[in-house]
Amino acid sequence: MLKFVVVLYRKPGTSREEFRRYLEHVHGPLAEAIPGLRRYVQNHVAEDASRAEPGWDGVVELYWDDRDAMERGWASPEGKRATADLEAFADLKRSTWSIVDEQVRR
Repeated sequence: MLKFVVVLYRKPGTSREEFRRYLEHVHGPLAEAIPGLRRYVQNHVAEDASRAEPGWDGVVELYWDDRDAMERGWASPEGKRATADLEAFADLKRSTWSIVDEQVRR
């Protein structure tokens, strides 16, 4: 299984609530439609008065069978649509993404 992680920052002038609503209800369904995607997880910043704001607004995890499946997914019309949609709500100059090696330790 291959894991791809995206760290998202909201566009300037967008509230955290607007960002979350868009990610959940508009972008999420677009991502879920990408062929070959095995698992899709959205992580949203939770209110926590005892900790400083993390700076980022969301972390998305996408799981694929392997790199070829991922590349086919991104190259599909659904993958291109989901990728293009990031511009609608995310600050792409700050957002980052990568394939990661997950090590579950406990």
